Amino acid sequence: MKSNLHLANESDSAAPAKVTLQENAAHAPANMLGALSDLPAPIHELAELFTARGQELSLVGGPVRDDMCGRIPHDWELATSARPDETEQILKNWAGTVWTMGKEFGTIGAHKHGLNVEVTTYRSDEYQSDSRKPAVQFGDTLEGDLSRRDFTVNAMALRLPDLTLVDPHQGITDLVSGQLRTPVSPEPSFDDDPLRMMRAASFASQLDLDVTMPVMAAMENMASRIEIVSPERIRVELENLMLGVNHRKGLERMVYSGLAALGPPAVANMRSPVVAHGHPKDVYELN
Repeated sequence: MKSNLHLANESDSAAPAKVTLQENAAHAPANMLGALSDLPAPIHELAELFTARGQELSLVGGPVRDDMCGRIPHDWELATSARPDETEQILKNWAGTVWTMGKEFGTIGAHKHGLNVEVTTYRSDEYQSDSRKPAVQFGDTLEGDLSRRDFTVNAMALRLPDLTLVDPHQGITDLVSGQLRTPVSPEPSFDDDPLRMMRAASFASQLDLDVTMPVMAAMENMASRIEIVSPERIRVELENLMLGVNHRKGLERMVYSGLAALGPPAVANMRSPVVAHGHPKDVYELN
């Protein structure tokens, strides 16, 4: 099934820079690559600073996905081989405003010319069964860092400054075909971080993607794991879901997986039958 998601138009970018595909990357339509070539100048400037220090820097996750879909990224997420202390030093030389509250997780943030950037050291995390907070371990490769991401459409990266697209888990194919998969088996992914089950429903709404059967099966079997996630984090994902382009699809994923029954009462009662115009309907069918 082809996605209803808007992909960037060929006219969206007229930049001369050209994005190249890593050997194992899925084929990407030219218009998607064209959108990635037109990055803000400060991002290129920052990449040169990391390169000059002998460190890698890549645009990762949501900004890559959004740029390829013709959506404007709100924040710029980057990954680096540099350790947090060196990242902090580079960002202080680049930007007027730097924040370090995420430093223990390898993340340093900065603001320059209207752009918010967060640069995180490559990670290889381990989780305890009673917590979704990882024991952070810094990694050595971009590919290893991408394998820990929640979904394949978020496990793509653009190496800077040479603009090489890295897609080891075929996220481009999933984005074009309109499906949501995990980079690894969904069970260990959701066991590590149960919030990812809520994010699956949220992305189904935001990006109008179809959650694959293995992912749905894992959500159904592991729905009770959501109980270790704080209500605040669940609320954020629910708000994102309701603001998406297909919130009914997202709500259905919650209902059918059993997540809705474990969520806030307003969501748990979504499948309560009501009568509308003489026909019984679930509550969310009226929205």
